[in-house]
Amino acid sequence: MIHFIQEALSFSWLLFRQAAPFFLFGLVLAGVIRLFLSPEYIARHLGRRGLSSILKAALAGIPLPLCSCSVLPVAASLKKQGADKGGVSAFLISTPESGVDSILISWALLDPVMTVARPLAALMTAVAAGLFQNLLDKEPSKETGNGQETNESAGCTSCGCNSSCCSSSTDESQETKGFLGAVKGVFYYAFFDLWEDLAGWFFAGLLVAGIISAILPQDFFSQHLGGGIESMLLMLVVGIPLYICATASTPIAAALILKGMSPGTALVFLLVGPATNVTSLSVLLGILGRTGTVIYLATIAVFSVVFGLILDAFYAASGIVPSVVIGKAAEIVPDGLMTFSALLLVVMFLVARYKSRSTQIMHFKRRTK
Repeated sequence: MIHFIQEALSFSWLLFRQAAPFFLFGLVLAGVIRLFLSPEYIARHLGRRGLSSILKAALAGIPLPLCSCSVLPVAASLKKQGADKGGVSAFLISTPESGVDSILISWALLDPVMTVARPLAALMTAVAAGLFQNLLDKEPSKETGNGQETNESAGCTSCGCNSSCCSSSTDESQETKGFLGAVKGVFYYAFFDLWEDLAGWFFAGLLVAGIISAILPQDFFSQHLGGGIESMLLMLVVGIPLYICATASTPIAAALILKGMSPGTALVFLLVGPATNVTSLSVLLGILGRTGTVIYLATIAVFSVVFGLILDAFYAASGIVPSVVIGKAAEIVPDGLMTFSALLLVVMFLVARYKSRSTQIMHFKRRTK
């Protein structure tokens, strides 16, 4: 038992160190993107109808670091701004399936092919879902606020994510002005808002990856989920009701591939897990309606399997052995920098949690006076 725990923690720490430098850079880059491409900006400029709205919504969602619950309030705001279901669906799919942080972690823990395939599949799935919504869904659009849970806080309550992930911005970032204020806002969002929200899921994903590595034989998935449509359909059954963010799903996918799972089946997991979950289904029903929700889920399911099959065919044709190339990109980073980055992320998480807890206590004392 002790050997199992040591092996699981050792693999989790290895993945954490490999991902940490890329994750740090991704957090800062996400803060910069948030500065220039905030959810409010998205809602103002994509609240239109038509094909251009679908394309813009899908493209805008790719870099945004929002999970499948925190994207729901933004989608509800898009709906209020007058966006059609196609544009809303495109944004709902491309945003949680990708993100600048998860792209960089994919480069560190997976390989260049998966790093490109993941956002590309998310983009094309999002555009297809938007087009299908506008072509097939003739159900009249429901206005928010008449019994449907599509208000801007619905996504937060549906899956219990930290409220800072769903809020438009922190009070402190709103107060800052000028260049120094903008820099402060970028780092505050990156390390006190975004990292605090992602850290719990990311650490959980690392731990699950470590357990998978320690408990399963080296060729386990090659015997059961080594590729083909059957294994991808099974992954759909597992992934659709599961809630896991794009960042946390990456180390799990790396562990699965190292144990013999085909990259295409892992891609299905990376696309379906972040974009769908049971807890947000009621909110999706309120935003898209019953027909729209069915189209949304069906498009994700079909396109994730199609892209999974294409990806497996590419690996087979190119002669790339996934288990050999996985995680090799991180080897270019000096060992000391990986360790320093990992420790820095731990310290920043503890500081963010302490600051958050202190703020909660202060607000509680104010309310009880």
